[in-house]
Amino acid sequence: MADIRIQPGLMVALGYGKYIRSDEIAALEPIDQGRGPGRRTRVWIRGLEEPLVASRSSEALFFDLTRPRDDATKTRLQRSVLERVARTLDEVPGTYRRRLRESDGIDLDDLAGEARRAIA
Repeated sequence: MADIRIQPGLMVALGYGKYIRSDEIAALEPIDQGRGPGRRTRVWIRGLEEPLVASRSSEALFFDLTRPRDDATKTRLQRSVLERVARTLDEVPGTYRRRLRESDGIDLDDLAGEARRAIA
């Protein structure tokens, strides 16, 4: 198993503007029943009897908690860029998409899909 190190003092985004210090998080629990927008993970915090509810997945939170600070920052930047690329590709008119696919073999729909899969 990989060596896991929590980064003390790192602020972790729970989603919808909620943040918590990484060293205050005691446990992550995926929500199975009643899961939906804004309800993906229960985040157990030291000193609180009830968990906070995060809109982010337990996997995404765990990744942020255990990555060195520089890696977490780089990952957030890459995710942001891929989201922008996918949105921009979605805005390209269909006629241009078709022309690029037919004349040059460039499939913008496929590229946008790959970007979305990479950030999922």
